[in-house]
Amino acid sequence: MSSILFDVPGPRARARQRLYSVIASIGLAGLLALIGWRMYDTGQLAYDKWEPFVTPDYIVVLLLDGLLKTLQMAVLSIIFATVFGVIFGVGKLSEQGWLRWPCWAVVEFFRAVPLLLLIIFIFYSYGIGDGFGSYWSVVIGLTLYNGAVLAEVFRAGILAVPPGQAEAAYAIGMRKSQVMSIVLLPQAVKIMLPSIISQCVVALKDTSLGYAILAPGLTFVGKSIYTEFANQVPTAIVVAALYIVANLTLTGIATWVQRRYVGERKPLEVPMVGDAAAGGSQTGI
Repeated sequence: MSSILFDVPGPRARARQRLYSVIASIGLAGLLALIGWRMYDTGQLAYDKWEPFVTPDYIVVLLLDGLLKTLQMAVLSIIFATVFGVIFGVGKLSEQGWLRWPCWAVVEFFRAVPLLLLIIFIFYSYGIGDGFGSYWSVVIGLTLYNGAVLAEVFRAGILAVPPGQAEAAYAIGMRKSQVMSIVLLPQAVKIMLPSIISQCVVALKDTSLGYAILAPGLTFVGKSIYTEFANQVPTAIVVAALYIVANLTLTGIATWVQRRYVGERKPLEVPMVGDAAAGGSQTGI
């Protein structure tokens, strides 16, 4: 049998694919072995370098506390960025120029500014000294950057809804605010949600930039550990693993929410009556 898009591979093609898979597996195993040997040769596998990661005091007091601070910054910035994105995304769709153009300027500005520079600017302008500190500097920076990105996501999602939906709503006398909140946004959520999930993961990873202003989090904890134990490589591996686990968990939760609350419902089966239910119409053409 042949596929619509491509021909089913024959015996020789399948043999080549198996050969390529074996070569790739051997290459990957060799690379991992080389990395392991290099770490052993440079003393990175010594117990004293991994000691803080098997010591309960370091795990509970430092690593778990740093992970908690990282998740707190990420969750707060995601919530604020979503609100920011809805307001400015809808504002960019306004028919009023006095509202549309300022929203456009704000979104484009914060999308263009590098996030690290934005966090540093906020910290040294308003966070240092008697300001709100490095923690909120990271949250505000992440909110502005990710909110600007989400504004474009919301705008694109709303525009992706078939225009007939809005036209039908206007035809029955609904105001524009009602059309946006009742008709367009709920339908656009299904279109936007994959991009929103991706941006949530980006926000969680970008909390690591708080390292530049000594904000509490995994990267700050990692610095304090490798400064004391001189174990940069093991610390980087452990911190990266924690970020990966947190991102996979966040992605799994968001995907479950997508399937549970905004997933496609099974269409209703309308029973057929009369001759059609028995096997089709008796009238021919």
